[in-house]
Amino acid sequence: MVSEEKRAPAPIPPWRRWLRPALLGLLLSAVNVAAYYLLPPGLVEGLGSFGYLGAFLSAAVANATVLVPVPYYPLLLRLGQVLNPWGVALLAAAGSVIGELVSFYVGRTGRGAVEQTRFYAWVHRQLSHPWRAPVALFLLSAPPTPFFDVAGLLAGALGVPVWIFAAATFLGRVVRMLLVVLVGQAIGG
Repeated sequence: MVSEEKRAPAPIPPWRRWLRPALLGLLLSAVNVAAYYLLPPGLVEGLGSFGYLGAFLSAAVANATVLVPVPYYPLLLRLGQVLNPWGVALLAAAGSVIGELVSFYVGRTGRGAVEQTRFYAWVHRQLSHPWRAPVALFLLSAPPTPFFDVAGLLAGALGVPVWIFAAATFLGRVVRMLLVVLVGQAIGG
């Protein structure tokens, strides 16, 4: 009997590593666009000042859920067309920080919930330095990407003070939410 030689699995080409995240991003973008057009402007106008509470709560819930993405940008786009854009952006940013505290405190438990990649190692290095941690948190929280979840978990695990996490995240999310609201004004006006 001839022993069969075990072969190592073929390495995954670099483009295949990005295919699934790219398709997921495309799908989530399509869901957000559909939700924007399905959300009637009259409904948002009828909310009145409760729209600010809606901006806060939708951002808090959307950022507290990691596994199930919640499309809250369409609501912010519509709210920014009707309400004060600064109010919508500031309250959505505050709600976003409250939601992100979930991953921060999960990180505090010390459980390894994130795959250790090069990005993980880079974020780990940045958050290990007291003066670079707030800058990294700000830069990762401003763009609408899922990478901030890794930073939130690591910030908690590495013992970044909660006030530094919250302040840097809030400032980054103000930038993000203001951009979302301004896009809403541009496409709605």
